Amino acid sequence: MEPERSEDAQPPVAQLSATGALRELLDHLPAGVVIHRADGVVATANRTAERLLGRTVDGVTGLPAAVAEWGLLGPDGAPLAEQDYPVWSVLRLGTEVSGAVIGIVRPGEERPRWMLCNAYPVLGAAGAVQEVVVSFTDCTALKLAEEHLRKSEERLRLVLLGSTDATWDLDLVTGIVYYSDRWWEMVGLPPDGAGMANDTWRHLMHPDDMPVIDRFMASLLAGRERTYAIEFRLRHQDGHYVPVLSRGFVLRGDDGRALRLSGTNTDLTERKESERRIYELAYFDQLTGLPNRRHLLEQLQRIASHTSRTQAVGALLFIDLDHFKGVNDTLGHSAGDLLLRQVAERLRHAVRETDHLARLGGDEFVVALEGLGRTATEAAVEAGKVARKILGVLARPHPLGQLGAGRACTVTPSIGVALFGHEHGSVDAALRQADIAMYHAKTAGRDTMRFFDPAMQAAIDQRSAMEADLRESLKRHRFPLHCQPQFGADGRVVGGEVLLRWQHPQRGLVGPAEFIGLAETTGLIVGIGMQALHDACICLERWSHIAGLADLVLAVNVSACQLLQPDFPDRVLAVLAETGAPPSRLSLELTESAFARDVDDVIAKMTHLRSHGVLFSLDDFGTGYSSLSYLKQFPLSALKVDRSFVSDVAHVANAGAIAELIVSLGKTLGLKVIAEGVETERQFAFLREHDCDAYQGFLFSPPVPISEFEQRYQQA
Repeated sequence: MEPERSEDAQPPVAQLSATGALRELLDHLPAGVVIHRADGVVATANRTAERLLGRTVDGVTGLPAAVAEWGLLGPDGAPLAEQDYPVWSVLRLGTEVSGAVIGIVRPGEERPRWMLCNAYPVLGAAGAVQEVVVSFTDCTALKLAEEHLRKSEERLRLVLLGSTDATWDLDLVTGIVYYSDRWWEMVGLPPDGAGMANDTWRHLMHPDDMPVIDRFMASLLAGRERTYAIEFRLRHQDGHYVPVLSRGFVLRGDDGRALRLSGTNTDLTERKESERRIYELAYFDQLTGLPNRRHLLEQLQRIASHTSRTQAVGALLFIDLDHFKGVNDTLGHSAGDLLLRQVAERLRHAVRETDHLARLGGDEFVVALEGLGRTATEAAVEAGKVARKILGVLARPHPLGQLGAGRACTVTPSIGVALFGHEHGSVDAALRQADIAMYHAKTAGRDTMRFFDPAMQAAIDQRSAMEADLRESLKRHRFPLHCQPQFGADGRVVGGEVLLRWQHPQRGLVGPAEFIGLAETTGLIVGIGMQALHDACICLERWSHIAGLADLVLAVNVSACQLLQPDFPDRVLAVLAETGAPPSRLSLELTESAFARDVDDVIAKMTHLRSHGVLFSLDDFGTGYSSLSYLKQFPLSALKVDRSFVSDVAHVANAGAIAELIVSLGKTLGLKVIAEGVETERQFAFLREHDCDAYQGFLFSPPVPISEFEQRYQQA
């Protein structure tokens, strides 16, 4: 007979689990269930537990709740201590475990499955824990999603920490705005924005930007765009405005209505400063701060467009400082730079705010004056006023302090003026014309202004055409030699001077006075001179075999430009070697201007050629730069009396004395003295009386073609 049971007595769960009804119930639960005895050993498990644990019921029954059997993981992925297993926590504390996230690596798998576990005790009659029921569900997907979200948030946090961008968020439904700490920092306010309203950004907006922002926001909210970008300015706490680039995303509902704006503000201060600096470097002169040539040319395009619409007349003033190079040479470039800055500052105050002032480079400035009048006369009057004002303000001494050795410096300008506009050519043409007019102001004595005259342009065009013709003629060898003979006192020919002519294809034979100056300024004289030297040496080689010509000395003029060429001696010797001309019959005739630069270099070149037998004569003595001390150093063989002294010996009191002095000086230095420009018997008699060695001039013969010279003076 069985003993009676108390109504409160409960049968052991393990015994109950053996009943069919309980077994059926456990197997249909959507959660895994594992029942442990009081010693932690598994008593039984349901079918869901089999699936979640990857083990059969028979495989887990009888297993202890030990690390070696289960190797459970904590929420952080680290191995869970055995005493912290849900079973042992319940057995130790006697209380439930709820919502524990436990990781378990199933047999044959490498990655853990995550379970959301609950465990509770089953108490006996005496209140002691007899079994522990552990139920669990698979939360791996949730755990992975949580981990992914955590990593995303961490990445975002790190990105924001490393970024200078300020995040914000605006809920368009509630009107609530979130500003990040960086946002407040950007405008110099406390990070929490204490006391600030949700529409703080509107109160900080630059007044000029607010209408633009309102129109932009209205268009953005009414449209379908999901992203945007716009620039504006926000007022900083200290009063200045911060340029900001705002970029963001528009969250819209199913109906397209904007619900939320989220974005970032980027402080553009550094970028704007860099852009400003780049712009200044590209368009402004770094010394004076004035617009540079590039800026001026772009402004002239705008001025041209505006002038064509208004049909008004304007003017360009081209300003060049007189003798500025002397300031650099005597006081140094630092003083020159200071002077240029002072000139620029005075020019700023001399013109109107609407005028355009620029520094082209060096000591050149340009002022563009718009809308001076409807007629050329009106414009010229106004431009003249500005030019005279500039002449006045620049005429005052410029204090250069210690850079100027304690003295003030006075520098004057030469100003060229050209009109542009209605019936007056383009602005570009005016710039060229003003430049031309400035050079005419230089020619007129400097410290003055000159207006451009159409005749000036015609002269420039003619000069350009002549330069082109010179280049072409040099290629085609169109510089035939002429020669003017030189005679001794007994009337015998002793030599000759080569004189160039230009055989122009349209104008015929052109004299040197019309083209030598241009050839020197363009540098073409170097090529022309070497061509003349080569032709003269061919003549000398031919003359060396002709009686009457073999002993003649042929003088060839050499310009300062030729003499300054570093390889000039080598080129002369190469010509002599190529042609076979005797060096002792070649006399290179120099003018005193050749000695105006590097005297030592000139003497070295002359000495080198003299050592090879080449002769040198000095032309136009007394009219140039040389001094007697230099004259003694030059390896000269002949000295020529300038025609200006020769022509006046008969009727100018001192001219005869000067000519006599030059002859006497040449004799003293052991030089042959040649008088040029002898045109009368009286001149010839005077010079012969004073023992001049040779004579050249129209009294004896004009220059003749080299072929005629040969025929006339050779002996049969």
